[in-house]
Amino acid sequence: MKRKKEIILLNISGEDKPGLTTSLTNILAQYEVNILDIGQAVIHEDLGLGILFEVSESAESSPILKDVLFKAYELGLNIKFTPISEEKYTEWVSHQGKDRYIITLLSRKLTAVQLAKVTKVISDQDLNIDIISRLSGRIPINNKTSDAKSVVEFSVRGTPKNVEAIKKEFVDIAQEAGVDIAFQVDNIFRRNRRLICFDMDSTLIQAEVIDELAREAGVYDKVSEITEAAMRGDIDFKESFVQRVALLKGLDESVMKRIAENLPLTEGAERLFAALKKYGYKTAILSGGFNYFGNYLKNKLGIDYVFSNELEIANGQLTGKHVGEIVDGAKKAELLKLLAFKEDIHLDQVIAVGDGSNDLPMLQLAGLGIAFHAKPKVKESAKHAISEIGLDAILYLLGFRDREINLK
Repeated sequence: MKRKKEIILLNISGEDKPGLTTSLTNILAQYEVNILDIGQAVIHEDLGLGILFEVSESAESSPILKDVLFKAYELGLNIKFTPISEEKYTEWVSHQGKDRYIITLLSRKLTAVQLAKVTKVISDQDLNIDIISRLSGRIPINNKTSDAKSVVEFSVRGTPKNVEAIKKEFVDIAQEAGVDIAFQVDNIFRRNRRLICFDMDSTLIQAEVIDELAREAGVYDKVSEITEAAMRGDIDFKESFVQRVALLKGLDESVMKRIAENLPLTEGAERLFAALKKYGYKTAILSGGFNYFGNYLKNKLGIDYVFSNELEIANGQLTGKHVGEIVDGAKKAELLKLLAFKEDIHLDQVIAVGDGSNDLPMLQLAGLGIAFHAKPKVKESAKHAISEIGLDAILYLLGFRDREINLK
């Protein structure tokens, strides 16, 4: 009679020390067992190691477990043996074909309330958490820096009851608990994004350049009122653009240089572009702003492409007119498609980032559209939103860890 397969799960815990895994797997190697699954994590020098193995037909489990138990005692480890039936293992293996998702939590400080709310949604939707990984670095207990980040990533598996309901619940939790939550399908495109397109004003920089020009021209209140209406989507962008540019007539060209040199970069921008450049991503500015300032940022941050609007200048002064086609929301989406074609990539490999209603066409077209510190209307319509931390949060959505981002 054929002997029934013996499948054993080892759960090992205790203080982490160099050579622990080697010592234990050497024993298993002596008995030529087959490793069916293995996972290890270390939290604050405390080891958690799981090994699922199948005993070979020529061996018995008793001597294996005795030797492992003795070695664990010698190393000061706690160990638990759990026999797994062949039927139970077969059922477990059958789950591996299910859909997979990545859920990323991004905050200044991670709290138990945030985790409890998010994991309840996961559980209620019949999803199973396979792996939880910390992407951000360890935070000192007395950390007082304003740019602190706490980011964790959940890898989950299963068939959700209602994907739209998950997204809505995550939006509600984000508002209540002060955390950004990204929900992505874990597919080949998610792991191979290659092009990132950015809005400029209030996204790459913490300013609306046309407002800064308006201050210099003494027409700030008029321009600002039109800008806000356009960003809310209350008036057509092209109409607002023509109205605002007309108010700048007579402004000296030299003012643009002074404004460009004092543009406040958004938190995380330099860190983001340094990492993207190192790892070979292409970047673009697709902006309803102005070429002069887009090109300044291109040189400063190493951006590959800039598409924005050209102000007409005559005799060293702005004429109140523009040159060429206006870059509005529809044009941004068109340019995004053209860049994807030029780079020979699928639209699902493109990320778009913006804050205003004229960014929505490109946010909805890209594989990953991110509303960054955006107006409520834009956040509701975009696939993802970042409101709690800086632009470098995008790197975590790509799966980067701090040790891969910190380049100095």
